Amino acid sequence: MQLNEIYDAAPEGYRSDKDDNTVIKLKDTRKTRLSLDRLHRLRIMNDTRKIEHEKKLDDISTQYKIPAQPPGGL
Repeated sequence: MQLNEIYDAAPEGYRSDKDDNTVIKLKDTRKTRLSLDRLHRLRIMNDTRKIEHEKKLDDISTQYKIPAQPPGGL
């Protein structure tokens, strides 16, 4: 969890607490069924993670790239 997630509302595509309203009991060993709604939410979450990862890689590459040296050196 990041610090800004505590204070800001979750962006579109993130899991929210209202989505997790299922209670699984110890006696119930059956698997839950995947509905089309759940699959859709999983796809959105995966796309969001992918975009954030690409943005993070771009930020890192610009941060650690070798600075351009002016023409005509020592």
